[in-house]
Amino acid sequence: MITGNITPKEVYPMREYVIMTDSCCDLTDHMAKELELTVVPLTVHIDGHDYPNLLDGSAISFEDFYGKIRGGVLATTSAANVGQFQDAMRPILAAGKDIVSINFSSALSTTYQSACIAAQDMKEEFPDANIYVVDSLSASLGQGLLLYLTVQKKREGLSAQELVQWVEDNKLHIDHWFTVDDLNYLKMGGRLSAGAAFFGSMLSIKPVMHTSDEGKLVPVSKVRGRKASLKALIDKIAELGIEPSEQVMFICHADCEVEARAVAEEMKARYGVKEVYINYIGPVIGSHTGPNTMGIFFVGTKR
Repeated sequence: MITGNITPKEVYPMREYVIMTDSCCDLTDHMAKELELTVVPLTVHIDGHDYPNLLDGSAISFEDFYGKIRGGVLATTSAANVGQFQDAMRPILAAGKDIVSINFSSALSTTYQSACIAAQDMKEEFPDANIYVVDSLSASLGQGLLLYLTVQKKREGLSAQELVQWVEDNKLHIDHWFTVDDLNYLKMGGRLSAGAAFFGSMLSIKPVMHTSDEGKLVPVSKVRGRKASLKALIDKIAELGIEPSEQVMFICHADCEVEARAVAEEMKARYGVKEVYINYIGPVIGSHTGPNTMGIFFVGTKR
């Protein structure tokens, strides 16, 4: 969805713009600030309280959140709403800058739709502004990796319009490969039947999943045991990765950092990956995937 006036660069100077996103990008707070992102939080509801899913974990720490759900406390989540996006957009537009908002997959949340509605409303208030809203069709650090790469392109001098086109051309090359440890969370989220979850748990079956071109979390294969599931993720780099030794790759984890670091070392050893960033899966996505979920993200020939 694009809202705004397309202005030829040769007629008018390029306007300044800000890249906006939401907290399901799961970047570290430090990286989000270094990338100069404006981040709108989603919300997690747990233990009778509502907490914004802040990247720095200041509302509820990652350790506290995963401790609660490991203890059997149920969590629910809410998308970022229109008002939150309006409040984030208004001061940027008032400063005379445009906005490129790159948001959590529309197949997994209504956050993207909220950003679209907010952009339409803000155009009435700031008719000369250009506001571009992009469905990343991505999640967690897949969305984060897309943002990381997008900022590099902005810093190369792309205009907002050119940047949006680059994102649309490249977002389906951001590979997301996940495995979960406890099938019951997929059952509760409606992504797995109760019977499949029961027998899968009994047999120590671990699904290998990816985010599809439609932005959905889709099971691709099943392996037996945790070690095999993590190896299956790493193997996907050989199958799909484009020049892995030249890439920066991301790993997200649901409170299993030691394993995540071991996976990162294996990625470097096998493929010569130059840098791997690791961070927690935030409470919003973690509510649906459960503890010990792990995902890897890289640029590939296809998803």
